[in-house]
Amino acid sequence: MNIHEYQAKALLKTFGAPVAEGVAIFSADEAEAAAKSLPGPLYVVKSQIHAGGRGKGKFKELGPDAKGGVRLAFSIDEAKAHAKEMMGNTLVTAQTGEAGKQVNRLYIEDGADIARELYCSLLVDRSVGRVAFVVSTEGGMDIEAVAHDTPEKIHTIAIDPEAGVTAADVAAISKALELSGAAAEDAKSLFPLLYKAFNEKDMALLEVNPLIVMKNDHLRVLDAKMSFDGNAIFRHDDVKALRDETEEDAKEIEASKWDLAYVALDGNIGCMVNGAGLAMATMDIIKLYGKEPANFCDVGGGAGKEKVAAAFKIITADPKVEGILVNIFGGIMKCDVIAEGVVAAVQEVGLKVPLVVRLEGTNVELGKKILNESGLAITAADDLDDAAKKIVAAIKG
Repeated sequence: MNIHEYQAKALLKTFGAPVAEGVAIFSADEAEAAAKSLPGPLYVVKSQIHAGGRGKGKFKELGPDAKGGVRLAFSIDEAKAHAKEMMGNTLVTAQTGEAGKQVNRLYIEDGADIARELYCSLLVDRSVGRVAFVVSTEGGMDIEAVAHDTPEKIHTIAIDPEAGVTAADVAAISKALELSGAAAEDAKSLFPLLYKAFNEKDMALLEVNPLIVMKNDHLRVLDAKMSFDGNAIFRHDDVKALRDETEEDAKEIEASKWDLAYVALDGNIGCMVNGAGLAMATMDIIKLYGKEPANFCDVGGGAGKEKVAAAFKIITADPKVEGILVNIFGGIMKCDVIAEGVVAAVQEVGLKVPLVVRLEGTNVELGKKILNESGLAITAADDLDDAAKKIVAAIKG
């Protein structure tokens, strides 16, 4: 689960992080009051969407010469004008894809005198099984580009979970970021509190880009991105309340209600599978035969008839889906249960696209019997290769 920048900063502020004053607004009419409540005279008007690269993004409706999704304003009137132009329009960034995201919220923040921009993030480093700081002096930039072009400028400091962030860890991070003076003193409190927030709130990612050194030599969190472990959200009602469903795919929201692992993709073949490995193999073989998967839909190992039916409905609700491939290996999951769920869903919502089903494992013959006797236009497949060939051929007509 992701949250917006202004929400992430508010959360970090409760832990004592240095953030600027700011106000979130939900209509352009609120911009004037928001700006007047800030010290000024410099204001920053920021689009609030769940995507990076907002500053370099472009609004679909405004033409190529318009400013991006993060803008400076040197007066209240200019802040109002920016808000009016940005609110409700579609921002396209490198992370949104061509469709972009509609800007429904803005964050008007007090400006900062920036001396240096740094990069700082926390994530789970699976290579060592610990939470790690990933830092660089190249802040405010695409960190993937930095990693590709100048990997020596990225430093990883893993934290011992028993000791927490020690003085030695702070010193190592500060050295990597070339901090000194007041900034180095601020680091002694900032980095431990970021680690504390990451752990206490069960985050999967905490990214501060940029972390700035201001001209007065103090540190400030200028931007913040947070992603939370979905399996731990039940422990954090305060975080759960921050969810913005308008930023999520409606099908993924529905899938989460059924505890389905569903990710929308850009292809045209819907995939219902059980198990992540089988899902990856299914998507790979679809691509091998010249088509693209429309989703990753994993019903898991112990799904019942109702859950399978729900998964099928979610897949068929996608207008991009031109065909469906059901590929199930019955271990804990029984093939007859899958078959019953598919039949029930087709009978309820209808079948407007080709459907190929490959079943193998527990109760496979019973599952095939249920499908064959359903009277529905379901094509059976003998194995995964056969299934992929049949669904691609069916789509090609």
